[in-house]
Amino acid sequence: MLKGIPPILSPELLKILMEMGHGDELVIADGNFPAASHAQRLVRCDGHGALGLLEAILTLYPLDQYVDRAVALMAVVPGDPVKPTIWDEYRQIVKKHEPNAPEFEFMERFSFYDRAKKAYAIVATGERAQYANLILKKGVIVPG
Repeated sequence: MLKGIPPILSPELLKILMEMGHGDELVIADGNFPAASHAQRLVRCDGHGALGLLEAILTLYPLDQYVDRAVALMAVVPGDPVKPTIWDEYRQIVKKHEPNAPEFEFMERFSFYDRAKKAYAIVATGERAQYANLILKKGVIVPG
């Protein structure tokens, strides 16, 4: 155990966060996402929700300040009546850690899948909320 590291972050996930560079992307996937078939690197976080993982990850992970949108969500499929309430909670967590972060990007389902396949890693969670998938683009630590 180490001081200051959220205990929800496993050694495997910490290693991946450290390996990632500026512009690399991390997917936090809900329990329905086809993570194993899409991942270059897969971190299993079964039993953990996406909110707790997002909160913990953003304590260490800077979002990219040089892009229009550093966070992308999977948009609701047209005709699906689901209203994802988890998105508001995502906004609160992101704003807490990155007060100047722009609004989220919303991606069509299959475009999201294609982008996820190119991500540095996918974190498979036990999140049960629908449309709870998000992509985080890593930024840089600014000295000072």
